[in-house]
Amino acid sequence: MALVIFLRIIHVKLNMIKFSHILLFTLGALIFLSVFSYGRANDRAKMTINMSNAGAYAYSFQTIAGQPMPLSHYSGKVLLVVNTASKCGFTNQYKGLEELYQAYKDSGLVVIGVPCNDFGSQEPGSENEIKTFVRDQYNVTFPLTSKVSIKGAHAHPFFTWAKNEKKGGFLQRSPKWNFHKYVIDRNGELIGSFGSMVSPDSQKLRNVIIKALGQDAQAVSRESIKDQ
Repeated sequence: MALVIFLRIIHVKLNMIKFSHILLFTLGALIFLSVFSYGRANDRAKMTINMSNAGAYAYSFQTIAGQPMPLSHYSGKVLLVVNTASKCGFTNQYKGLEELYQAYKDSGLVVIGVPCNDFGSQEPGSENEIKTFVRDQYNVTFPLTSKVSIKGAHAHPFFTWAKNEKKGGFLQRSPKWNFHKYVIDRNGELIGSFGSMVSPDSQKLRNVIIKALGQDAQAVSRESIKDQ
């Protein structure tokens, strides 16, 4: 009888030890998962802050030839990002954009055309058709992206970011039609937003670009005025 009681006590103690081990293991696993989850959340928060600080450089397009085109590639440049279309009343602005690019590219300006079919379906062609059209009709040499959407649920993230930056007048914060113009400074910050009616040779637009480019562009501007 005493032996039976002794064996039962041993059995209970063994079960208690097993339970303690299971409990310790479970607590350890919960602590590990909590620390791991906190670390992941902290990393995501840091990434969000870094992406926010990166401004325009956080975003990437594809070239019209289908190659990666991160805007960070143009770090230190002044960017003029324009949503374009081939069958629009403003299509002739390609000419002025190319002239602007030629005038200030050596000072650090990069014009980027972003073909878009969102407004009036005025960019229906393929990337190859667009590239051929702008080359043959306007001798465009500045970079073009692949065709994207810039409004609504499928808007390219760059345009969502630019809209939320709320630069320019109320009606000029985001594209209302083709050939809206965003100016990005050398640090990737959005510093200007201009609607379709503001042409590439508008002094208002040029003043923002020239100020962002600095002394070299100001010298070019003075020389061009002398030549007129």
